[in-house]
Amino acid sequence: MLIALFCCNTALALPLVEKQTFTTKQFALFSGKVLPEVTVGWESYGELNEAKDNVILITHYFSGSSHAAGKYHEDDAQPGYWDAIIGPGKPIDTSKYFVISVDSLANLSAYDDNVITTGPASVNPETNKPYGLDFPVVTIRDFVNVQKAVLESLGIRKLHAVIGPSMGSMQAIDWASAYPQWVPRMVSVIGSGQSDAWTTAALEHWARPIRLDKNWNDGDYTRQEPPTEGLVSALMLITQQALHPAFFNQQGNSIDYQPVEPAPLEDIRQSHSIVNWLEQRARSRADKMDANHLLYLVRACQLFVAGHKDSLQQGLSTIKAKTLFMPAANDLLLMPYLSTRTYEQLRKAGKNSHYAELQGNLGHLEGVLDIQEQGEKLKSFLNDDK
Repeated sequence: MLIALFCCNTALALPLVEKQTFTTKQFALFSGKVLPEVTVGWESYGELNEAKDNVILITHYFSGSSHAAGKYHEDDAQPGYWDAIIGPGKPIDTSKYFVISVDSLANLSAYDDNVITTGPASVNPETNKPYGLDFPVVTIRDFVNVQKAVLESLGIRKLHAVIGPSMGSMQAIDWASAYPQWVPRMVSVIGSGQSDAWTTAALEHWARPIRLDKNWNDGDYTRQEPPTEGLVSALMLITQQALHPAFFNQQGNSIDYQPVEPAPLEDIRQSHSIVNWLEQRARSRADKMDANHLLYLVRACQLFVAGHKDSLQQGLSTIKAKTLFMPAANDLLLMPYLSTRTYEQLRKAGKNSHYAELQGNLGHLEGVLDIQEQGEKLKSFLNDDK
């Protein structure tokens, strides 16, 4: 989201990263529907050992991709989003672990050259036309099952750990619930064990601007005439909710925002400087994203409960992994109570669960852009077999 505003630690740099491709046929979804073909991208860092048991899976956030660390080219402006903690000698140590990440189904950045995904913007091989809303609803479990298929194609049958932020945390805990024999360690960063009523309604606000855009046309639009204004409005809302007022107000100060500015005072059609700042950032990203994909990701998050059972308690009951929950103290999007509630239920059930809060001023994005704050805690958790 705002990664370009921050400088990541690249003192111990990874070699250049290469995107890989995985394709599978007749992929069965959690809903019971079947996709005739699924193709996704994936990246890895470090070396897979002979026993293939040194694997850490990174599950990415809502607007993220499998580009968790490193660079594609030496002149890339920024490395992957968790480069500060993934690499030789870093908390997720690639001299010890084989780290892998997979692009999600319906990935938001459908038109990014470095993202490979199957979703509503993809061509349906049975009709030779884009799926649009004929693409079936997908769930967090489907993201997990695609990742599992990628791992199995590499001969991997067990993880050392699964770790993810935000929507990635949902995938991580679903891994631990659905495939407990695979997952001895799970880390949920700025996460949740389920989408409760508040979160489900909040997520719906991300979808509404797109549905109200005249170009959306019930999901039937072209690449040349997409619902750009709806998508930009959705991205503006997502970005603001992912930040804390303390950080957001710092940005206002940096551009000399004032409540009484000449343009909005003189013309109702003009906006304040801080609104223009937010819009410019959203608009600069929208061209590589697909509006329908955003709707599908929203729905996947709304449908989420760990284990995809009838209740959170049922989903948590199958978890065998040692778990670590790392919410951001001032997160206003996936608020800390969502992690705390899950952690407490696991502890009550006698599970080996741990908790550590991120304390910076970035709000939800603390878990993406300042995760190194708890780097030693993460390193200790991954290396401790107790």
